[in-house]
Amino acid sequence: MSEEAQEMREVLSLLRRDIQAVFERDPAARSTLEVLLCYPGLHAIWMHRIAHWLWRRRFYLLGRLVSHVARWLTGIEIHPGAVIGPGFFIDHGMGVVIGETAEIGTNVTLYHGVTLGGVSWKREKRHPTIGDHVVIGAGAKVLGPITIGAHSRIGANSVIVKDVPPDSVAVGVPGRVRPRNGVAPADPQHEDLQHNVLHDTTMEMLRQVTARVETLELELARLKERYDDEAQVLVEAYQGPWGI
Repeated sequence: MSEEAQEMREVLSLLRRDIQAVFERDPAARSTLEVLLCYPGLHAIWMHRIAHWLWRRRFYLLGRLVSHVARWLTGIEIHPGAVIGPGFFIDHGMGVVIGETAEIGTNVTLYHGVTLGGVSWKREKRHPTIGDHVVIGAGAKVLGPITIGAHSRIGANSVIVKDVPPDSVAVGVPGRVRPRNGVAPADPQHEDLQHNVLHDTTMEMLRQVTARVETLELELARLKERYDDEAQVLVEAYQGPWGI
């Protein structure tokens, strides 16, 4: 088999995997024709694959033009330099932004309004690296050259600026990371899309503060009782000036 034919087979396999990802992660998808015609996330990914192909071959302007057209058609902005693995799925998609040096692994899911953004003006690695099987909720912002470990979930509207270990949950502004306590997805053949199942980090912090206050109150009460006892002893032992 020639090199060109092998490359074509790989491309077709990748496109089929993109379609399969839609059916695996969106129960609203009813037919292949519907997916091909009505899923802007899929359109954006396919146009990105064209733009990325051009970018790798140093057709930078053409790559940017394809990316710009995709943004106009879908509302999803993916820089042609971004590296995206197979099985990538963008649900709804409007407002998604993926920067130039972002790297996305296998079977990653993004919801609308997600930003994989940079925090530097230098021409260096400045966007996130997303591990395999990661789910990022609507409106979340993942900023800087950080790494989101495999099988992690990012809560909606969270702002993540530090690395997230594998098998973790991150939620809040700024994002607070909690382990999933070693609990694997119930069905390892499908993505864990339950990004509504998150730690309430604010309530956890309030509980910790409340517990600390209760401990301090008990300690204060104990010290007050001890002080009262000592004061009573001094009062009873007092015999007036010069012991009179």
